Amino acid sequence: MPTFQTLPGFREFYPEDLARRNHIFRLWRRTATTFGFSEYDAPVLEPLELYKAKSGEEIENQLFSFKDKGDREVALRPEMTPTVCRLVGARANALKRPIKWFSIAEFYRYERMQKGRGRCFSQFNADIFGEPGPEAEIELIALLVQCLCAFGLTEEDFRVRLSDRNLWLYYLETLGLDAPRIRGVLGAIDRYEKYGDDAFKGYTEQFGALDAGVKEKILSFLQIKSLESLESVLAASGGEKLTARLADWRKLLDGLAAMGLARFVEVDLGVVRGLAYYTGFVFEAFDRRGELRALAGGGRYDDLVEKLGGPALPATGFAIGDMTFALLLEQRGLLPNLVQASDVYCVIGGAAERKAAFADIQALRAAGHRVEYPIKETAFGKQFKTAAESGARLALIYGTEELAKGVVKLRDLGERTEREIPRGDVVAAVRDFLGGPQG
Repeated sequence: MPTFQTLPGFREFYPEDLARRNHIFRLWRRTATTFGFSEYDAPVLEPLELYKAKSGEEIENQLFSFKDKGDREVALRPEMTPTVCRLVGARANALKRPIKWFSIAEFYRYERMQKGRGRCFSQFNADIFGEPGPEAEIELIALLVQCLCAFGLTEEDFRVRLSDRNLWLYYLETLGLDAPRIRGVLGAIDRYEKYGDDAFKGYTEQFGALDAGVKEKILSFLQIKSLESLESVLAASGGEKLTARLADWRKLLDGLAAMGLARFVEVDLGVVRGLAYYTGFVFEAFDRRGELRALAGGGRYDDLVEKLGGPALPATGFAIGDMTFALLLEQRGLLPNLVQASDVYCVIGGAAERKAAFADIQALRAAGHRVEYPIKETAFGKQFKTAAESGARLALIYGTEELAKGVVKLRDLGERTEREIPRGDVVAAVRDFLGGPQG
């Protein structure tokens, strides 16, 4: 018989692993809800054309795509942005603005596997539609920070690097570059941190060597790390576009500072995000030690809803991947070993006692308590040992003597004390002991 294994890049979750992942999802979901975001979901299989329209033909290299039985070209979703744009665009006129949505979903990309990256992964996605100003970025960056801090991370663990594609566009225009060359420079900037001067090879091959003076100014601009420095450098450039854009920067950073979040955010013009559909502020979260891939990333994409068939609608959003984030929590000792223990373990005598216990077991479960019992008739001594090892807080004992008296013995497994309660009071007694159903 063959031995079957999980496909490369895909993951399975045994109960203890799934409990930890659900812990992450639970805190993300709770955080988004406190910010007033509404959860949505969507199909995992989409028309291939949806991704071609957003990112072009090259996206096919990363997709799990195929023709279905209806001869349609389809793909497993590699990200959520095109899907949420489709959903919002279809009902944009009926949705109250700003539209604040989030999702936690699974995605698929056929790419090289590495630490923190697989071919099947989950993401928390949050987006705001209908708000053109930096107020949307204030809300989203605040949500991103809280999604990380909810687990006990602090400013010593991570930072949010903030940049602006529009600012780069306006600045590069002042240096005399046209639209194709600006795109080439932005591509080089996106790779500069990893490849250094080699990042400009693609630009040189397409347009020839970049003027030495222009390149020097670009690399100098790339090193700016504060709003004050940014304002100082751009003072000489002038122009309405740059002046208005600096005002947006001040509003964004002042808003985050007023929320007490300035310590998490750094000006870093080296972040431009590789996807061409971004149209304004972009940001990424990284661990301070620099040992992991980006924890999260996002930005503004004002043209995408319209490009995918909807109305013109400003939009901005971000995503947090679960794989790299879980690695960070493990490194910091913040991913707990979650005990999946029962509230109650029932110790049961013979067949008559089992019938009596079953009624109470069903009533307790219906009331929301997690209850276990021996599936098969088992010796009393072994059951007591199992109850003690189960992690349950309470044992209910159904013996011959108790059945004859019309009572159940309630044993506190922590304090090792016990008392008898009338059969009709079992649900109330358990509720009072546990303080209500245990979540």
